[in-house]
Amino acid sequence: MTKREKHVSGAPRRNFYGRIKGKSLQKSQERYMAEDLEALKPKGVTWLDNPDRNSVHPDKWFEGNREIWLEIGFGGGEHLVHQAVLNPNVGIIGCEPYINGVAMLLGKIRSAKVNNVMVHPGDARDMMDVLPKETISRAFLLYPDPWPKSRHHRRRFVTPEHLEPLASCLKSGAIFRVATDIEDYVRQTLEEVHLNGNFEWLAECASDWQQPWDDWISTRYEHKALREDRTPHYLTFRKI
Repeated sequence: MTKREKHVSGAPRRNFYGRIKGKSLQKSQERYMAEDLEALKPKGVTWLDNPDRNSVHPDKWFEGNREIWLEIGFGGGEHLVHQAVLNPNVGIIGCEPYINGVAMLLGKIRSAKVNNVMVHPGDARDMMDVLPKETISRAFLLYPDPWPKSRHHRRRFVTPEHLEPLASCLKSGAIFRVATDIEDYVRQTLEEVHLNGNFEWLAECASDWQQPWDDWISTRYEHKALREDRTPHYLTFRKI
């Protein structure tokens, strides 16, 4: 790899699409970022922390022998904190590059007083780089950026660039959940996951992917979809 293909940290120059920061943070959110984030960041994930990309087992970030779950792009953090409350013995890693979303999550963590969450405020690919093979028991991709224009479909998460490392870090039998209100995202997800060859779709009938999971909490993105008369879809895959 040439110097032009690398960042000064040594990281490959991966294309990143989407916002890193929105409107100014509220004073309380600035305080959460200053006071809480550092302790919740998993060590050894960024290229500055780990330029050699050595594997880092999540046991280093959580006390005890736990199942580890991964949420990719947690938005405002509603679902992640909901799952942390329901599953206190599970360690949950959230990845989100959008700083406003990170700040919202930190506020929810404070309010819920959960202690089984780690927060990577960056690209999920950096996390998947360092996770050892077969360490994640469940992964969530919930209302990802739809990139609706045809020429932008390659920017979606459900492409080989993301699905291959995800499949590698998932345990055999691990569950991968995808929620979206965009029908074409459903199409691409089913096509790409099938081509990946490491997953089976668990739907047995049409209603299976039209009904939310039993432990689901509707997020602000889903509320927006429903207000705009778009139908949520819930896809469940299992790592073979």
